Amino acid sequence: MVRKKNIVVLDYGSGNLRSAERALARVGAEVTVTPDFDAALNADGLVVPGVGAFEACMSGLKSVRGEQIIGRRLSGGRPVLGICVGMQILFARGVEHGVETEGCGEWPGTVERLDAPVLPHMGWNTVKAPAGSVLFASLDAATRFYFVHSYGVREWELRTGDGFAEPIVTWAEHGVPFVAAVENGPLMATQFHPEKSGDAGAALLKNWLDTVE
Repeated sequence: MVRKKNIVVLDYGSGNLRSAERALARVGAEVTVTPDFDAALNADGLVVPGVGAFEACMSGLKSVRGEQIIGRRLSGGRPVLGICVGMQILFARGVEHGVETEGCGEWPGTVERLDAPVLPHMGWNTVKAPAGSVLFASLDAATRFYFVHSYGVREWELRTGDGFAEPIVTWAEHGVPFVAAVENGPLMATQFHPEKSGDAGAALLKNWLDTVE
């Protein structure tokens, strides 16, 4: 019998915890929703969801030492998947209503308000995944995912030097282009909600789960 992979959905007071739990269980994971430091640190894979304001999510994350969990997992090459604001807080900073909040700093860059005639960006949208993507493997270019956000990363700032693989950055557009997903070794993230994206989201989560050892 193949052992189910143990995935922790980090509970820090923000995110669609039960939706994420159900979606991951659907694709074959053994899922635990918990704020526990050791459980999150030692799981096969960690999912960091997030909804609402950047500042509130960072405050909640720090309350469970989530930024330490993420950093320690990544230093050991252990998989982390951020979702929605759980992706945004991986960047260096967020700016909302003139307030700048420090993020986890795993990637340089700023989360800022999208320049679009209608906000929030709510509903189904396509993405532009580059060749070599693992998350979007086997998914058609016309596949749509479910977004709910008014803020995003409009410029990818990380520049890698010799000997380092370039992260795979997927883009989408709503008024302006913005980062829709990132694949950077053990650290991956999506701006959209795979847990709310039906069969397409399930396929993406299965692709991610397949990277978890």
